[in-house]
Amino acid sequence: MKSYYLDPDKDYHNKHLSADQAPVNEKLLDDTVQYYEDCHHDYFFAWCNRQNLALHYGYWDETTPYNHHQALLNTNQKLYQQANIQASDTVLDAGCGLGGSSIWMAEQHQNRVTGITISEQQANYARNSAKRRQVNDYAHFEVADYCQTPFPDESFDVIWALESACYALDKGAFIKEAYRLLRKGGRLALCDAFMLQREFNEQQWHTVMNFLNGWRLPNLSSRTEFNQLLQNAGFNNIHIEDISEQVLPSSKYMYKVTKRLYPIQKISQWLRLRSDTQTANYETGFAQYDFFHDRLAEYCIFTATK
Repeated sequence: MKSYYLDPDKDYHNKHLSADQAPVNEKLLDDTVQYYEDCHHDYFFAWCNRQNLALHYGYWDETTPYNHHQALLNTNQKLYQQANIQASDTVLDAGCGLGGSSIWMAEQHQNRVTGITISEQQANYARNSAKRRQVNDYAHFEVADYCQTPFPDESFDVIWALESACYALDKGAFIKEAYRLLRKGGRLALCDAFMLQREFNEQQWHTVMNFLNGWRLPNLSSRTEFNQLLQNAGFNNIHIEDISEQVLPSSKYMYKVTKRLYPIQKISQWLRLRSDTQTANYETGFAQYDFFHDRLAEYCIFTATK
């Protein structure tokens, strides 16, 4: 399977896509859409449900019962509080997936939220979910690339990116677009994985490749690199919180589910009932455990103000 992971010895982070990079980015977008559409049912079978609609890790702490569903919702609450979002704020959910965070904000806080995804299937699912839960007056969904949105300057109070900015080939392009879309005083609220090293032995490199390729990720920034991109774009009041410790139980939960599903996966694979994309997604359930528990990466919340 082809890797889109960028050479760590080269600086890809501070420039826009050149003409020869554009086809790569277009291929990445197509691959991402295909990945989420191929694995749609897998997520519901092994990870999320129709209530949380979560395609992200859960947040566990001493106040959290050992409840996977609640931990997924806790991540929304943690990011919402960290960015000091108010009910009156208009929010762009950049890379909204199935609409889980958008619908949660609409239900819990009555925010007006626009969710964007590059998958028409995801957008339709999110629209139907919002209608079913009677929050479609607050949460609506469109198909758009968060690096090149159709919205005017200063359209939102908050840009929300929960495990979505990692899919940008050029993280700087995402950040610049977020800055353009925010009103003065608006906030970027972001939660994601960030690399802790750039040099790997063979086993570590295998883990990194399985993690990135299985989830169709082109690359990951370090927190230092991402912080510098925010500063370059003009953001201030940048705050970073490492919540790896609170996310590791969620990573362990995914590992256990993956291990439990091993017989089903192998039989289905032998019967050719699983696509290569689905098999790679399954195998990432193992790789992600080593990725975080071996401290190849950390999981952080970034907040920043325009």
